[in-house]
Amino acid sequence: MQYFESHAHYDDRRFKEDREELLGELLPACGVNHVINVGCDVKSSQRSIRLAEKYDYVYASVGIHPHELYDISSQTIETLRELSRHPKVVAIGEIGLDYYYDTHPRELQRFWFRQQLRLAEEVKMPVIIHSRDAAQETFDIIQSSAVREGVIHCYSGAAPMAVDYVKMGFTIGIGGVITFANAKKLVEVVEAVPMEHILIETDSPYLAPNPNRGKRNDSRNLKYVVKKIAEIKNMPPEQVAEMANQNAKSLFFKGFL
Repeated sequence: MQYFESHAHYDDRRFKEDREELLGELLPACGVNHVINVGCDVKSSQRSIRLAEKYDYVYASVGIHPHELYDISSQTIETLRELSRHPKVVAIGEIGLDYYYDTHPRELQRFWFRQQLRLAEEVKMPVIIHSRDAAQETFDIIQSSAVREGVIHCYSGAAPMAVDYVKMGFTIGIGGVITFANAKKLVEVVEAVPMEHILIETDSPYLAPNPNRGKRNDSRNLKYVVKKIAEIKNMPPEQVAEMANQNAKSLFFKGFL
């Protein structure tokens, strides 16, 4: 099977010791044929681009995560605009709202979320959305924007809202949480959302699926995500992996196809 990893952070320091072995050998050997390495601030966006330059199958996104708004300014948006021009940058993200930790004031989060959505609209790129404990506000802000392409990463909302996102033009990112025993709500999401609108992801190094929960995650664990989705959808795992692959290519590689 071939796997499209739609969300990972291989520039993270937790991959310092074996990053080259993973990206250069182990992931391709396990059928991982594409990786989107996702930026969370300017520096990680730049590191993502460097990884994309080094490995043919790795691509980058650029954006400011709601946890990383410490010194953001209009100049930061211009820097992201410049970075987005790189030929291997395929999305604006990870952007959104996080009210779980409330690292930054909510109004500040909302303002810069809107600014980055506007940037995505201007550069005509899909978005990678982070939303935690802010489901309705995230949805409302996206709906009020002109952006209609992207993925709701590590989706944690209810099934009806996931269906509404799909109607708006978005895809739903499903990761290791789907394998957890307490993932009833996410199982309902996978049941409700057509496979044509689902992407698979790991969010490496975070959120490793069962049976590796609690360990550092990497894209070799996509097989467990695919297996669980296949069980829920009553589909062969090979079909789930292939459809997720095509879904991700249609979203991120539209300008390449």
